[in-house]
Amino acid sequence: MSRGTRNNYIPSREFHFMQLDEFEVPKEIKEFFPENAEETFLGNKRGAKKQYRYGKLHFLEYDDKFLVHMDKVDPRVDPIGHLVYDTPEVLAGLACAVFGAIDFSSIFNKNSKPSLTKRIISSLAWGYIGYCVTKEIKKLMR
Repeated sequence: MSRGTRNNYIPSREFHFMQLDEFEVPKEIKEFFPENAEETFLGNKRGAKKQYRYGKLHFLEYDDKFLVHMDKVDPRVDPIGHLVYDTPEVLAGLACAVFGAIDFSSIFNKNSKPSLTKRIISSLAWGYIGYCVTKEIKKLMR
């Protein structure tokens, strides 16, 4: 198996992508799955049918397998800590979106107060930029 690719993801069967810090478990091996794992909506599903959490373990369920990784912080216990340590790109995107709506909207209209539409467009653009840049930095730091 290849240890990595340019974007730090390993292609898996059926075009699901597996991060280097995850492992794949076939669904046939039922014994590994904790009985008390809870179905959750927290997290990026990345095409999975369902997702579960058991402590810091995060399970993504596909038709034929599970992808499993361990978060540094359980988002059900400490959502802010999870944003800081496990998904800083989301936190950076939100921060950039807020500052984009407040400060950078004046780029579009210097003579008068920016309209709500321009603030929303600015917020979305800066939020997306902040998310993407932070995600790339996170990949480089692995």
